[in-house]
Amino acid sequence: LAAADPRVQALAAQVTESREQDIPLLLLKLKGILNSASLGCEESKKIKQDIYDYELSQYCMLVLRQDHSRLRGGWATAAQLAEILSHCCVGLDVKEDPEEFYKKFLPSVIDNLLVLGRRLQARFIRVIKDKDKQDFLHWFQTVTDAICWLFGGHVQLTACVLQNDHFLQLLITDDVETAIIMMSVLHNILRVNSSVLLQVKEETLHFVLDELVYKLSSTTNPVIGNAATKLLLLVATFCKQLLGLLSDRYKGLKRLLSMQWTGKGFDRDLGQLLDLLSLEESSGKGEMERQHQAACIIQATWRGFQTRKRLKKLPQAVTALQRSFRAKREQELQHFKKQREEEALKLQMQLQRQRAMRLFHERQLAFLEIIHASQVNKYMEEMEGKSALTIQRFWRGYRARRNFHQQRQSLKEYKAAVTIQRAACKFLEKRRRRRPLSPWKDPKGLTDEQRVALQQQVDDYIKLHPASQMSEEMSKELHMQAQERLAQFLLRSRLDRRAEQRRKALLAQVNTDVELLMNAPQLEETTEKDLDVFMSRSVPVAIKARQSHNMMLKYTRWPWWKKLGEEFVEDDVIPDDALNAELGTLFIGGRK
Repeated sequence: LAAADPRVQALAAQVTESREQDIPLLLLKLKGILNSASLGCEESKKIKQDIYDYELSQYCMLVLRQDHSRLRGGWATAAQLAEILSHCCVGLDVKEDPEEFYKKFLPSVIDNLLVLGRRLQARFIRVIKDKDKQDFLHWFQTVTDAICWLFGGHVQLTACVLQNDHFLQLLITDDVETAIIMMSVLHNILRVNSSVLLQVKEETLHFVLDELVYKLSSTTNPVIGNAATKLLLLVATFCKQLLGLLSDRYKGLKRLLSMQWTGKGFDRDLGQLLDLLSLEESSGKGEMERQHQAACIIQATWRGFQTRKRLKKLPQAVTALQRSFRAKREQELQHFKKQREEEALKLQMQLQRQRAMRLFHERQLAFLEIIHASQVNKYMEEMEGKSALTIQRFWRGYRARRNFHQQRQSLKEYKAAVTIQRAACKFLEKRRRRRPLSPWKDPKGLTDEQRVALQQQVDDYIKLHPASQMSEEMSKELHMQAQERLAQFLLRSRLDRRAEQRRKALLAQVNTDVELLMNAPQLEETTEKDLDVFMSRSVPVAIKARQSHNMMLKYTRWPWWKKLGEEFVEDDVIPDDALNAELGTLFIGGRK
């Protein structure tokens, strides 16, 4: 086997090692490599084979799919790459795995070239400046020439181009310049492969013919009319069957051509087409077929209008899809960035802890070297005591904060429940007051027979259950007992009422104190006015609080070995002394 071209090898290495945005400009070097050899010679075929083997052709195909408005070189680079790719594929005869080349690679190249053509056509229609329009039109012409060059070298691609959705959408444009270019592409397809219209689907054939007839009926531009007439003449000349289809499907075509396009500068081609249509019509078709053909033209016009209307809405859907995709990608990038920042923060905190631990050990070793040997044990005991105090202080602070937050949440829930219950009670009370009272209904009167029967029942019951006789002394004694019980009940109710009033007062006082404690500012934000709220005006309470505070300070100064027993004390068990100290130091608002 012959060695590969060193220029192709070097370029493949540069493309592999370069960034993605630099690849299009590097691939432009293929133009100089291809131009170095004469077209059709063995050297040119060898260079194209090396380019395909080193997958530079695949790189060109993939680059065409990108949005070149954001890449270096812009759309001019894309047009040049399209031309280079078509030249690389024409004249190339792949020996190894030809099915991959002819069945997959070449159709993909055609599809990407047509996608690039659609993007250039859309930007040509949108731009306003004349210079930009000329540039985009030139690049569009370059891409279409590349497509024609490609299917000119591979005839089997004509059907692939004709059945591609992007080609059909390029063909149905209302722009004059790009429409003329696309009809020239269709003209080249028919010249390269005259039977291609018989190889495609019937739906595609009807679509192309409908579009040509629509352009003849909807425009007065002679250039468009000349191109469409030549295409129809080419279709009618190459295949007799298609001429019959034109005559049957478009009954008013002959009248349209003769009335609208006569004397426009292409009477020769127009006359040939009219003669062919006249010969086909002379074979004899009835009036019913003419009406049917007229209906087909109306339907074709309507379908063309509907298709254009639907295609105008496609950019909005594509824009929405791109927006959602970019939003999702941005969200993923933000999540990845946040995750990396968290990992970096964790690593930094770990390094700071290690550095602080190392510094602590170094300082401790330095102190141990400085102090006398006899003082080492004493120093170690002091350090252990300080460490124990620090650990206990942090643990107590954490436990106090946790309990406070738990109580705060429960208190909020309790207040919310009370508020809901109060509102529900008010609503039920209002509803009960608004409910109308039912009118009183007098009982039905008794008849004489019922009254006599009822009186007989009462007399019989009195006879069976006679009333007991009570003496005057028993009546007085029973009266005294009733008076004593009434006095006891009144006294008990008075005491219960006082106790209830005291409970309500204490509950209101507790709620006030809880609100003061919950709304209390932090220590660093406390002012003298905030201290006055929690300061007792009672001298005994202040003295008791000072004693409890001094006791707690003295307790914190104890050595760590005196507090070892506290770690086995449960959280719920509170000593009586600590409880008395806490109750003594707690100031209840309003108490003297």
